Amino acid sequence: MSDILDVLRGLVGNVVAFIVMVVLAIVTFFITVFVVDQGAALAGYTDLSGDFVVLSATILVASTILAGIMNT
Repeated sequence: MSDILDVLRGLVGNVVAFIVMVVLAIVTFFITVFVVDQGAALAGYTDLSGDFVVLSATILVASTILAGIMNT
């Protein structure tokens, strides 16, 4: 019975960790979109397309997540 509880604890822990990582990735993405947009405005690029802002924010967030995975 103890083995089943250990497996269930591990499963619940993994599900919670997954949900937290997804939420943090979404929040980080929105913050990065804001930072990229403001940085482009400071650099004088006012007619920047939203596609490029989202693309650059996605690349930054994905590289950060991959770097975090590689360090563990």
